[in-house]
Amino acid sequence: MNIKITGRGSYIPANIEKNEDFYNHEFLNSDGSSIKAPNEVIVKKFKAITGIDERRYAKKHLNTSDLASFAAEKAIENAKIDREELDYIIVAHNYGNVSHDSIQSDTVPSIATRVKHLLRIKNPKCVGYDLLFGCPGWVEGVIQANAFIKSGIAKKCLVIGAETLSRILDPHDRDSMIYSDGAGAVIIESTDDEGGIIAHESATHAFDEAHFIYFGETNSQDSEDDRRYIKMYGRKIYEFALTNVPLAMKSCLDKSGVNISDVKKILIHQANEKMDEAIVKRFYQLYNMEMPENIMPMSIGKLGNSSVATIPTLYDIILNGNMENQEINKGDVIIFASVGAGMNINAIVYKQ
Repeated sequence: MNIKITGRGSYIPANIEKNEDFYNHEFLNSDGSSIKAPNEVIVKKFKAITGIDERRYAKKHLNTSDLASFAAEKAIENAKIDREELDYIIVAHNYGNVSHDSIQSDTVPSIATRVKHLLRIKNPKCVGYDLLFGCPGWVEGVIQANAFIKSGIAKKCLVIGAETLSRILDPHDRDSMIYSDGAGAVIIESTDDEGGIIAHESATHAFDEAHFIYFGETNSQDSEDDRRYIKMYGRKIYEFALTNVPLAMKSCLDKSGVNISDVKKILIHQANEKMDEAIVKRFYQLYNMEMPENIMPMSIGKLGNSSVATIPTLYDIILNGNMENQEINKGDVIIFASVGAGMNINAIVYKQ
């Protein structure tokens, strides 16, 4: 028995927010002091570091559960399965449904329950639950689906990563330019086909690193707004990721028994172009190798960082033939890898 992705789909919001759209923001330091540079310079430096030109925001009437259901519909259609046969719906997200201009996150009922409702699935034995694991949530959902199927308690699982980070951005924080909205979904099944999930690895580093990404107040000291926004210690995350993610990827690959020269693509969480490139270079250095050309497809330049949605969205884009000079063919070995709040890390070695 092999456990494989048999269907996939994604939803990329229509609204495009370009870097120039941030020129009229009042960016401030975390202590509320002014940044001694014009916004054009701030944005230019941001682009040089992250690789982001633009990002996607959901339309005002749509929530995380809507985006998740759109991606799920496509995955179900792509897999050609009866949705009533799904045993689990696992939805990875971090902030639930945050309605436009709301200061509250709504997670009751769960996003998975809402998705099941929107998909009009009647079968009560189809169990839906949410997974909070930072940006690595979708990868962890795939790992959990794999465990359910291996144990015999499930045959078909729907795993979704969805987020509307545009609803929790501090307009006075430069880091707000990183984040975006989107959703990606896959169907996981046992199959007689060759390939599938070969090995996986997960870790949580929380002794000193638990609060590298957190919910905090606006940078504006004059604001009377008491809502909380996504915040991070960027330098600490960068250093943590460069040290720990390559080691987790190596552990996973070594466990799989696959030779590194047989890896065709690495689909890494689209967090920051410079950081992702440094992680993959460090990974290959652990094998005394140079990073191969074209090994690491990137979507962050046009789509931004949509957290749990970045990897399944990237995977779907490539398989649909919508990324220039990138393809994944049957039999190719790929690595999924992610890092995020927690601080959590995970990786999967997968044969297409």
